[in-house]
Amino acid sequence: MVRKLVFTLVVLLFSASGSYLGRYLAELDLLPLTDTMKFGVIGLGALIGLVLGILLTPWLIRFSIWLTALLEQMLSKTPVQDLVMGSVGLIIGLIIANLLGSVFSFMGFPGEIIWIAITLLLGYLGMTISVKKREEIMSFFSNIPRLGGSKEKAAMEAKHAEMQKILDTSVIIDGRIADLSASGFIEGTLVVPGFVLEELRHIADSSDLLKRNRGRRGLDILNELRKDSTVKVVIYDNNKGIDDALEVDTKLVKLAQKLGAKIMTNDFNLNKVAELHGVKVLNINELANAVKPIVLPGEEMVVQVVKEGKESGQGVAYLDDGTMIVVDGGKLYMHQTITVLVTSVLQTAAGRMIFAKFKTDRRGDTKQQVHNYEEVKMLG
Repeated sequence: MVRKLVFTLVVLLFSASGSYLGRYLAELDLLPLTDTMKFGVIGLGALIGLVLGILLTPWLIRFSIWLTALLEQMLSKTPVQDLVMGSVGLIIGLIIANLLGSVFSFMGFPGEIIWIAITLLLGYLGMTISVKKREEIMSFFSNIPRLGGSKEKAAMEAKHAEMQKILDTSVIIDGRIADLSASGFIEGTLVVPGFVLEELRHIADSSDLLKRNRGRRGLDILNELRKDSTVKVVIYDNNKGIDDALEVDTKLVKLAQKLGAKIMTNDFNLNKVAELHGVKVLNINELANAVKPIVLPGEEMVVQVVKEGKESGQGVAYLDDGTMIVVDGGKLYMHQTITVLVTSVLQTAAGRMIFAKFKTDRRGDTKQQVHNYEEVKMLG
């Protein structure tokens, strides 16, 4: 219904335009025309416009739909900050061009052509310059007390900076950041510095197969993050005030100090360096250890012994999250599912380690309740 209405309106517009053009030609007095002939010229123009409208309108509608979809796709990928600054720059450019229009008005038709060209040029320049210089423009206005120097705005900017998290190369290659983002536990903006992206590109172009695969995995993770609608990812290329000759870890610390942001990493050395400089660090490994289930001495667990331990007679089992369980005397029950009693829990930098022993029955002996896979399935 809407498509038919648009088609009708466009065809009528073509017909009206043809009628107006015919009237204009009839009033030029190029040929001696009677009133009847003038009406005929106007009618002929309206008819030609009607035919052209019928022929061209379907193409125009399809082109308009395609152009609208393309613009919608482009705008949906553009950050809101860029859209706002681009719109402001475009408006300013058009205002300046409109003021210059009176200067070229005395030149007649050539002046109008020049004015149109200047309008397009100033509009484009205003939009592009505002987007490229958005950070400097916002910084300039924020330093003016009446426009943005209030305590409330300062608090908002501090909160915004606090929500920013700078990603280093190791945490991108690690890949777990994508799962954390998809789970909704990460808030704010993930900032990927340009030098980190350049380091990923060099790793992806390495002649070493392992490094090349790691670099490409990191680039794939970044693309996955940018497509995720739950978190905003920004490529930060403004390295003003940061020496390019510095190492990547030092650049990350200085950038975090500049933005007042946190660093997200799983690099132990970067973690220590950042803490020395007073920069907050979010360590993925520490998060992984923190969310593992808490096990207390005296609890019972059903585990499967999968290999021998380092000490004589020990067996090793694993929980679903990868936590290692060292079972005293577990070597005798390799590849069997047994019930153990937790004796102690050791927290190390590499993770959590659980020590256990066989559970004794009510009679006090050390007979173990050993279950093979078939028995466990029957009980489950």
